[in-house]
Amino acid sequence: MDFKKEIITFLAAETKLAQEEVETLIAVPPDPKLGDYAFPCFKLGKNPKTEAEKLQAAIHKPDFISRIEVAGPYLNFFLNPVILARETLTEIYTQRKFYGKQDLGKGKRVVIEYSSPNIAKPFGIGHLRSTVIGDCLYKIHSFLGYTVVSVNHLGDWGTQFGKLLVAYRKWGEEKELEKDPIKYLLSLYVKFHEEAEKNPSLEEQARAEFKKLEDGDKESLALWESFRELSLEEFRRIYHLLDVEFDSYQGEAFYNNLLDKTITSVQKKVPTTLSEGALIVDLEQYSMPPLMLRKSDGASTYHTRDVAAALFRLQKYKPEKMVYVVGSEQKLHFQQLFKVLELMGIDASKYVHVDFGLFQFPEGKMSTRKGNVIFLEEVLHKAINLVKDIIEEKNPTLHNKEDVARMVGVGAIIFADLSNDRLRNVMFDWDRMLSFEGETGPYLQYTHARACSILRKAEQEQETGVGPYVNFSLLDQKEEAAVIKQLQIFPEIVVKVLQTDKPHHLARHLITAAQTFNEFYHACPVISDQKDSMKARLLLVDCVRQVLENGLHLLGIDAPEEM
Repeated sequence: MDFKKEIITFLAAETKLAQEEVETLIAVPPDPKLGDYAFPCFKLGKNPKTEAEKLQAAIHKPDFISRIEVAGPYLNFFLNPVILARETLTEIYTQRKFYGKQDLGKGKRVVIEYSSPNIAKPFGIGHLRSTVIGDCLYKIHSFLGYTVVSVNHLGDWGTQFGKLLVAYRKWGEEKELEKDPIKYLLSLYVKFHEEAEKNPSLEEQARAEFKKLEDGDKESLALWESFRELSLEEFRRIYHLLDVEFDSYQGEAFYNNLLDKTITSVQKKVPTTLSEGALIVDLEQYSMPPLMLRKSDGASTYHTRDVAAALFRLQKYKPEKMVYVVGSEQKLHFQQLFKVLELMGIDASKYVHVDFGLFQFPEGKMSTRKGNVIFLEEVLHKAINLVKDIIEEKNPTLHNKEDVARMVGVGAIIFADLSNDRLRNVMFDWDRMLSFEGETGPYLQYTHARACSILRKAEQEQETGVGPYVNFSLLDQKEEAAVIKQLQIFPEIVVKVLQTDKPHHLARHLITAAQTFNEFYHACPVISDQKDSMKARLLLVDCVRQVLENGLHLLGIDAPEEM
């Protein structure tokens, strides 16, 4: 039973408000003593307290509600704890890994673009945010019934490759490239910018090289292709560590042959003009700088390629929505892009920029041009090795130590990112990211492993397994009620992530669920001589285990059964 939905239905009938409006008004009180749901009555009349009392008297109380109380302008609903326990735990037990799954997006397709690193450059820690936020949104949309297309829009085109081609031809050595391709290409990129400060004509050479690349020069394309393949090899190794996959690796270069057609399509629907030889869409009336479609030397721009990509995806996938998971520093870029798409007659609801804050560093801004980059792969391996050391110290006989170290180490990094509101900047702090104390990914994984351990112990020592047929009235302790409430609202939280594109809502919910479970575990003995009570509590433990597993999976984190 969806208790919230049931309450919304009869409130809408009594108040004559639309169900959608009631849904936006109803909330979970901050203090459980105030009930499970609260409805504010300000919109019902001049005296909301009187309106709350009138509404209370008019409602025929259903069985799943134990009582309805007026608290000032609010009408508070208290769910029947036995029915709440029975409905919630039975649903989790029967649905298992599908608990929380819904068909909200049935028949709808969504394209999500995320990660999108630049080839021939290191996969730095800065790329983590787009990758894990996008992967979580991919999993959430899929879980809620959408058909999802994940796109890694590689930065594999543009003037930066003109710079790299100039640098490689001037200073590059094939043997060095083969030893450690990405770090060597980074060193060449850094050297180009150092030399360009002394010799500005290098910048002009780079623009000319990129123009040759766009025009199909065979030698330049062969070099570019080798840089791309070497980069993809490294990227895939990191994606394998993160357990992230993509349906498409079509980067900017893929759209090179579509650019003339794209510019023609824009010009048919949107006024364009020449400005100092460059072709632009003037967006001054929308308080934005112009969007440049073609540079004065005839080369394309990021915007041209993004317009081409959007039109291609709309035609190929026919999505309900296109989601771009790209940092906040690109906000203006997407405002310009979306305005041009809108001017072309494409519904503005079709595209959304899911922006996020950046990693900040105590020593200042990271810069590929200067070569001060923290490699993501090094961060992940450092976390995994730290977990290995902890396992050797605390649980050296653990089976599958290598697998558990990878799950926990990588999980720690992912959770340290996703537990923050994506709009905030995140200070990169080794100690915090690799911490296994407090509100962390390893804490959640350990809580999941503890629940698994309790269930194994009950099976081995008491020969008591988990079943749905228990006396739910025995789950009457406040600690048990607190756990059940967290389990019951899990599906709501998953939908909240979908509505806000903010994974931290799920991350924070799982922390609260784990904390309430650990409070229950310390206050209420699970394995005991009281067989009926033990069976009920084992079902509760199993349901906590399942919800933590489901939630961690949606965050892109594994849930080990032993730690």
